[in-house]
Amino acid sequence: MKQILLFLFLIPSFLFAQKTTILKGTVKNSQKDGIDKVSVKFGKTGTVTDENGNYSIRIPLDKEITILFSHVSYVTFTKKITAKNRNIIRFSPILLTKTENLNEVVVKDNRKEAAGITKIDINKAKNIVGPNAGVENVLMTLPGVNNNNELSTQYNVRGGNFDENLVYVNGIQVYRPFLIRSGQQEGLSFINSNMVQNIDFSAGGFQAKYGDRLSSVLDITYRKPSETALAIDASLLGASATFEGLFLNNKLSTITGVRYRDNSLFVNSKQIETNFRPRFTDVQTYLSYEFSDKFQLSFLGNFSLNNYNYQPLTRRTRFGTVANPLELTVFYSGQEEDKYLTLFGALSGEYKVSDSFTITTTASRYNTQEEEHFDIAAQYNLGEVDANIGSDDFGDVQFSQGIGSQLNHARNDLDALITNVEVKGTLKQGSKQWSFGVKYQKEDIIDRIREWEVIDSLGFSIRPPFHSSNNQPYEPFEGAITPFQNIRKDNNVIINRITGFAQFNQRSFWNDHEVFYNLGIRAHSWSVTGNGTKSDNKIIVSPRAQFAIKPNWDKDMLFRISGGLYAQPPSYRELRDFNGDINVNVDAQKSYHLVTGMDYSFNLWNRPFKLTSEAYYKNLTDVNSYTIDNVRIRYRADNVTEAYAYGLDLRLNGEFVPGSESWVSIGYLKTEENINDRGYIARPSDQRVKFGILFQDYIPNLPDLKAYLNLVYNTGVPGGSPSYSDPYNFQQRLRDYRRADLGVSYIFVDANKQFSSGWLSNFKELSAGLELFNMFDIQNAITNTWVRDVYTKTQFGIPNFMTGRVLNFKLAMKF
Repeated sequence: MKQILLFLFLIPSFLFAQKTTILKGTVKNSQKDGIDKVSVKFGKTGTVTDENGNYSIRIPLDKEITILFSHVSYVTFTKKITAKNRNIIRFSPILLTKTENLNEVVVKDNRKEAAGITKIDINKAKNIVGPNAGVENVLMTLPGVNNNNELSTQYNVRGGNFDENLVYVNGIQVYRPFLIRSGQQEGLSFINSNMVQNIDFSAGGFQAKYGDRLSSVLDITYRKPSETALAIDASLLGASATFEGLFLNNKLSTITGVRYRDNSLFVNSKQIETNFRPRFTDVQTYLSYEFSDKFQLSFLGNFSLNNYNYQPLTRRTRFGTVANPLELTVFYSGQEEDKYLTLFGALSGEYKVSDSFTITTTASRYNTQEEEHFDIAAQYNLGEVDANIGSDDFGDVQFSQGIGSQLNHARNDLDALITNVEVKGTLKQGSKQWSFGVKYQKEDIIDRIREWEVIDSLGFSIRPPFHSSNNQPYEPFEGAITPFQNIRKDNNVIINRITGFAQFNQRSFWNDHEVFYNLGIRAHSWSVTGNGTKSDNKIIVSPRAQFAIKPNWDKDMLFRISGGLYAQPPSYRELRDFNGDINVNVDAQKSYHLVTGMDYSFNLWNRPFKLTSEAYYKNLTDVNSYTIDNVRIRYRADNVTEAYAYGLDLRLNGEFVPGSESWVSIGYLKTEENINDRGYIARPSDQRVKFGILFQDYIPNLPDLKAYLNLVYNTGVPGGSPSYSDPYNFQQRLRDYRRADLGVSYIFVDANKQFSSGWLSNFKELSAGLELFNMFDIQNAITNTWVRDVYTKTQFGIPNFMTGRVLNFKLAMKF
């Protein structure tokens, strides 16, 4: 590693031009979005901007030149520049949209669409309404992406679980915490929306350059600042501040975000009365230093501290049917104190060997220190509610079916250290591109589990399944009181991984039709050492391919097909079974993907629209089946399951309202699993129908008053099963998930509305708004609490409802 860094720093050959310097910057539109394919030239020298609007061109010293910025869709812009020294000059113009008719000229780049990648507007992530507004909240409006927990940023994609999604920030993989079991404990997503420049998402059939997971890829790029600015956001849920600027003759760029979050506004709207004091704090920074036009060094760092203090007091939940209503009343004592500390740092060097060949070296380290400590006693009463309208006791509990108590205890501590070193390269030759990469990763996890549960019903301690029988109350039982659930483990696991990939891309023509090819292959080798045992060294090879064609038709259409073998070698969570035992020989889960899609772009009401459709099928083998409780996943760690998933996703996006993009999503999914040849049952993520709307509107006579609607409908998922129970006997589903969030904001200042005097002249941007979460006050359930009826021995699944209607005020400003 030291030799590589020394090589990257000792590159003097880039100082070859003694009488020239570099002019660079980002060409943007009036919405501050980068514009690609802009021609930047002076005389006979020129270049074009990349997909993010960035350009770099060498200009002479001590000579006045006129730089011309031109694009078919924007007004041409010129700038006279005289370079006095060899310091890099930065200039980032804003181009105005042309007003003339451009129907005869259409400039489009279909590379991402051909790869099945959805590009999401960053403004959607900033403006979307939701309890966890941001990038993940936008994803949940897309077809094939599901979540029925508004307090969580985790999501399921086409039948997969939370652990099957890849997330990258600037090409560096990020991870989710290990011990968090409920969405309200998560606090903040790793991704800071105020620092994001690009959002790319693939729901399946992705390229070989991405890692080894079964479901999806979220690829985030943080931006490099082009100006000095400070943005502040504040609401009843927390606050954030983002600073960006340029230093050292514009060679050093930095963007730093600080966030604070408090979810008590949502938790206080739930059915459980609590004393709740969460404190979620996050600091992130992205630094980039350009030594020359050939070499740059960047650093991405993150510090996150989540303190979760929770003291439940009472709970009252009514459920059942109209004819047979039931009520659960619970009185609590005790509290939960959790702490999640995350440290992350990544150093990356990029060297342009030539205009066509680039090498990137990255070293990163991720450390999470997690504590989960609680002692909570609950005394409950499960009673029948008087449903006779004419009764004087209508609505009151008239008969108790179950009376009991339980005590939950945990002292769980986990320390995980993940270290990565990676080298990637890209070679471009005309329309062809070769990419390759090699990565070494070491995971060192120390996990201490002390968790038990005692259940009492009518004075009798309920013993765990498979316990030796007794004849209480007819004969006294003289054995020791045994917890219903008891886990005491100390795990020390080390996982070593070496991965590599190679892929080839080409864009060409077949007759008059534009075609895209992508062929790639990944290899993953790993070994596990845990608690004194070691697995054999295992290798999995994953070939992947994509093909797309854009016919030369009058209609703007693109067809694509992709597929391959996608493998997921086990992480620590997948090695640990329900009882906390480690199985070092867990194999990689495998999924054969086949995805076909079509994009159709058209005009409706003289405005642009696009219909995207994808059909997919997944055949999964060596599956490590699991259960989900809120956001906690518990695996069997045995690879004895096979599964499948298939479905259809549709999305129509466009300007339903002139100048504002919105979309409607519809998805159908079916996924089932066969555990140890017992027959197929629904997987925990089997959410059959998805319907989502992300809608933007404004008042024509008052365009600065904007409205945002985020509406989601998901059919219910299986509600899980009690501890130690057979999932084949518990296949009832939770109720359908229905939610609508509405936001209204007024824009006082933005890029198109500036003031030269008065107090508003101090702002580059200023807006204020109101958000109404769950505006129809619908009770959505996330999991079941299982309560035993002592008379019939029946276990009732009492739904755990999520948040009610909540009103929030927010303020955003930029200086």
